[in-house]
Amino acid sequence: MLNENIKAIRKSKGLSQQELAVKLNVVRQTISKWEQGLSVPDSDMLISISEVLETPVSTLLGETVIQAEADNLKAISEKLEVINLQLAQRKTTRRKMIRWLLTSLCVIIVMVFAALAILNSPYLGWDYSDPETAVLGVAFHSFEWLFVRTAPIIFIIAVIGIFLTRKKE
Repeated sequence: MLNENIKAIRKSKGLSQQELAVKLNVVRQTISKWEQGLSVPDSDMLISISEVLETPVSTLLGETVIQAEADNLKAISEKLEVINLQLAQRKTTRRKMIRWLLTSLCVIIVMVFAALAILNSPYLGWDYSDPETAVLGVAFHSFEWLFVRTAPIIFIIAVIGIFLTRKKE
């Protein structure tokens, strides 16, 4: 009777043998032996079991406890609800992060365009007889050429991404 009650109450609380063993500071095999009726816990351990399972000792020692299917379904539904909330929160956080990154990208593109407009292609007036200036001028011209051609496409894609990651209500 004790063995069946320990097993039924443990399962109704949603605990595995390993989890109960950890809470009681015993090995899983000890729990298995108790539940199979191969051994019985001493009085101190019985009190510890009742505390962990939140069940009076008299219930552990009393009549057979009927494991309620409703308790199992309720425990499963509560766990699924928690998992669903965690997944929804993770999805919202990811959406906010992507939206923030895309907004930052748009701001950076606008700032670089503004800087290029203010500088008005200064590399055209550089003295290219100096090798360092020539390399720097070619590098700056290459960056500007590539940026002016690709930035509008990236900007449009980022704006579309911001639109798609907005909060849907």
